[in-house]
Amino acid sequence: MGGARSLFIAAAAILWSADALFRQPLTANLSALTIVFSEHLLALVFVLPMLWHYRVGIRLLTKRQWGALAFIGIGASALATVAFTASFSYVSPSVSILLQKLQPLFTFILAFLILREKLPKNFWRWALLALVGAYLVSFPEIIPRLALYQPGVKGVFLAITAAALWGSATVFGRYLLHGIPFPLVTALRFTVALPFLGLLLWMSTGASAFVNISTRDWLYLTIIMLGPGFGAMYLYYRGLEVTKASMSAILELTWPLSAVVLNWIFLRESLGWVQIVGGLVLLVAIARLTIWPPHTAANQPTSTSTV
Repeated sequence: MGGARSLFIAAAAILWSADALFRQPLTANLSALTIVFSEHLLALVFVLPMLWHYRVGIRLLTKRQWGALAFIGIGASALATVAFTASFSYVSPSVSILLQKLQPLFTFILAFLILREKLPKNFWRWALLALVGAYLVSFPEIIPRLALYQPGVKGVFLAITAAALWGSATVFGRYLLHGIPFPLVTALRFTVALPFLGLLLWMSTGASAFVNISTRDWLYLTIIMLGPGFGAMYLYYRGLEVTKASMSAILELTWPLSAVVLNWIFLRESLGWVQIVGGLVLLVAIARLTIWPPHTAANQPTSTSTV
């Protein structure tokens, strides 16, 4: 049963890979904050029935569990998704997506500091190699002229910020899944994020944020919510309950590989040869870290794209 449910993670990764096809066009008319708020608002169609079903369990949540939920909702679901969406305005979606594979580095380090878990063997060696790969993806000219490259630097910073928040949230996500059903974790993730996003949007632009929104935009937002957003997270948490970290990390590699191919076909977002080499170096380093060693990997936090 566990092996079959692991395939839900692969299904979630495939849905994530199609995210940029719909999210990137939205950035032409809408702010990143408007996009993410609308995505969470539409998810209420599924969230509210789940909250009602698990209403007794919600009352039994501890302060620690609420703290973990606050980090996941505000840090990962809200701020990380906004940063990830905003990065599309400055760098290629393929670059931003590849940089998300830095998430395991943040996950391992936070688990080491907070949970006192051991770092994988030769962690710093492979972590350094992953950073080299990420650098080549971000700055294919090797020595960037920062004065002329400020938008690109901002995009890289936003993408890495998203990776750090999502990677760190993995530790709290695995903690929550030990005592809370996966549908409730999914529902509360979106529930906690929505008021925070609404407050930020109101302070930023208010109702004017929706002045330029079109019927096509609402269609794309609905597709994102059903697929790469709420839909993917529901499948991911269902698989994460029974999947070892090593297997999960490998299954998640489907996301950047398929996303880059889809972006190249549909968005004409190609990568230079230096970026391709950097992407391969990054993926090999992360794969090497997340599969070491098989007998202890199950105790490591799972690296994830959108926890």
